[in-house]
Amino acid sequence: MRNIVVPLALALALSACAKRPDAIVPTDIPMAAYTNYSCEQLAQELIKEQAALSAVSKQQHDAATGDAFGVFLIGVPMSSTFGGDKEGQVSVSKGKVQAIQSAIMSKGCNNPVPTKAPGKSKP
Repeated sequence: MRNIVVPLALALALSACAKRPDAIVPTDIPMAAYTNYSCEQLAQELIKEQAALSAVSKQQHDAATGDAFGVFLIGVPMSSTFGGDKEGQVSVSKGKVQAIQSAIMSKGCNNPVPTKAPGKSKP
């Protein structure tokens, strides 16, 4: 009986671990959500969403690392257990970045990076 319980417990612990951000598949976000944006608005939205993706990816990476240590030390994926897993947020953010990039390409925007940050003016 013990020969079955230990591998089963280990398999359950490992399956509950947070994934690394690069292993998370993007959510399918329709490009149509961004079709009425101008090229400049798309560029600004892309920068904003890339920053959000970077932040949530760092949190997800930290959760995956914490889970690996938790499973190794005490057999419990601590980050996932206590809400540190941000897989859904990473997936949605990746999907938004892809949708915005597709909208930029379909509109034929030449310079997808805005020349100035919103709300700021050149001296």
